[in-house]
Amino acid sequence: MNASPWAVEVEGLVRRFGDFVAVDRISFRVPRGEIFGFLGPNGAGKTTAIRILCGLLRPSEGRALVAGFDVAADPEAVRRRIGYMSQKFSLYDDLTVEENLEFFGGIYGVTGARRRERIEYALATAGLEEQRRTMTRLLAGGFKQRLALGCAILHEPPILFLDEPTSGVDPVARRNFWDLIYRLSSAGHTVFVTTHYMDEAEYCHRLALMHRGRIVALGSPAALKDEAGTRSLEEVFLSTIEREEGASP
Repeated sequence: MNASPWAVEVEGLVRRFGDFVAVDRISFRVPRGEIFGFLGPNGAGKTTAIRILCGLLRPSEGRALVAGFDVAADPEAVRRRIGYMSQKFSLYDDLTVEENLEFFGGIYGVTGARRRERIEYALATAGLEEQRRTMTRLLAGGFKQRLALGCAILHEPPILFLDEPTSGVDPVARRNFWDLIYRLSSAGHTVFVTTHYMDEAEYCHRLALMHRGRIVALGSPAALKDEAGTRSLEEVFLSTIEREEGASP
């Protein structure tokens, strides 16, 4: 068991694609049980950073530990200890809700009575018990997102990575989804979220504001607003970007 209080530790992380630097020397740490957010526009480097932390991309430089394991040296150990939900809905439309959960339970190696127990837990947690026999293609967007999260928690991962989890769903579904995130955090899961919605960013315990691959501000939403002397997180972000742009050569 990893004795470190940190779920995620990142130091000087860089990812290049040819001459393009997608992630530019970012450093931060996330304690266990925290809801930590990456806030920034499309192209800021959020998804690339998430994919590195999930062991799906090798860093060009720097070091990242997830659940105590080095993402470059032991990506398989990392992937066994995380749940990952990508931007694009990636489940099977031609299966029912319950069949998707059965399938992903098998993928994660959850078998026998334990799989049934975890499926019932996922259905109850995601509020999908009445939709268990519904074809996935017939679900509304918010229910699909809940199902994707239910699949991601089947193997009881201590850390969840949610990449733009509410993109394209209505405000009520987004609020309900965040209620679910809070319940998971209260149960001890560390939840790492990327978003470009300012109102969603307010729900995070702490935020890293990203711009052009770099972290340009880091702190709780309240602390970031206090430091900038504003009540608006959007104003914090815009003023930070303006300052960064003005400081660029």
